[in-house]
Amino acid sequence: MPSELAALRGEPSYVWRAGQERRLQMIAKWARLADASILIDGCGVGMYPSQIGRRYKAHIEAFDIEYDRVVDTRAETPRAVVAAAEAVPYPNDTFDTILSHEVLEHVNDDRAAVLEMVRVLKPGGRIVIFAPNRWYPFETHGHYWRGAYHFGNTPLINYLPDALRNRLAPHVRAYTARGLRRLFNGTPTRVITHTRVYGGYDNIIARLGGAGRMIRDTLQRVEGTPLDTVGLSHFLVVEKQKD
Repeated sequence: MPSELAALRGEPSYVWRAGQERRLQMIAKWARLADASILIDGCGVGMYPSQIGRRYKAHIEAFDIEYDRVVDTRAETPRAVVAAAEAVPYPNDTFDTILSHEVLEHVNDDRAAVLEMVRVLKPGGRIVIFAPNRWYPFETHGHYWRGAYHFGNTPLINYLPDALRNRLAPHVRAYTARGLRRLFNGTPTRVITHTRVYGGYDNIIARLGGAGRMIRDTLQRVEGTPLDTVGLSHFLVVEKQKD
């Protein structure tokens, strides 16, 4: 069942499964984790800060806008605070790596959130972003109809013109590749890698077994080709330029 925050904040990772593990390996490939100073921007209930802190002996700071989620995160990541992504309580040039995992689509001002990440990132550091792809065939954050919120995957909403799409899904953004990169315009950053990735589909595998694994493996194999245009999420890594 969805939580009371599902429409406003999305549902964080509550358990660690193959999909999360795969994304962690992607993060580790493209950004510094070992012995690094890391900020988890929108920590949910603490899955990623917990795993990264345990495995990489990193100095982890984390924040979320929801107090109860910060409390859960503090069970293994004591340096977790309540804050908004548009005004984070850290000095300039603090972190080697910043992770924003499926968070930008929920903040009030995504441009301001990006500027804050760039501000607190050290020169030479990297920001890793996962964010919803506008061309994925399903809106995974549910939709509104006649004033009521309906949780779950809704087909084709994101293919509608903005005016109609935003009436059905006013609570969440979905990004084109150009639209996501545009948030960094005018900042001292460069794109290191940008692709679209498919999900881990752990729930489908739990129901379908081998057939589900075949679906997942086939989709993940086409990442990095034109067929990832309809992938689940953007995977964007940007680096802050040194003076």
